[in-house]
Amino acid sequence: DNLSATFSPELADITIYVIDIAMGQDIPRKRGPALMKSDILVINKSDLAPYVGVDLELAEQDAEYMRAGRPFFITQARNNINVSEICSKLLHIAGLTPKEPIF
Repeated sequence: DNLSATFSPELADITIYVIDIAMGQDIPRKRGPALMKSDILVINKSDLAPYVGVDLELAEQDAEYMRAGRPFFITQARNNINVSEICSKLLHIAGLTPKEPIF
């Protein structure tokens, strides 16, 4: 999120902010600008939560509260969990219709 402070969201049509669950339980609570204002938040590597002491259910609750209705996804990109949902939401936000099924 420190790097996003130098990035102007006006330069992008759509923004996706990706965080790694191994970054810690408190990341959603820090209220960083990218976390709060991105079009889509992705919390990736959810399978690592038990190994890094993160309560995944609490992380989801925190993200839901901090995002205030903006979309977020808890994923395991390597295992293709919720990836197609992200693609569908991205297409919806962009106002596009896929020519072929996603995944």
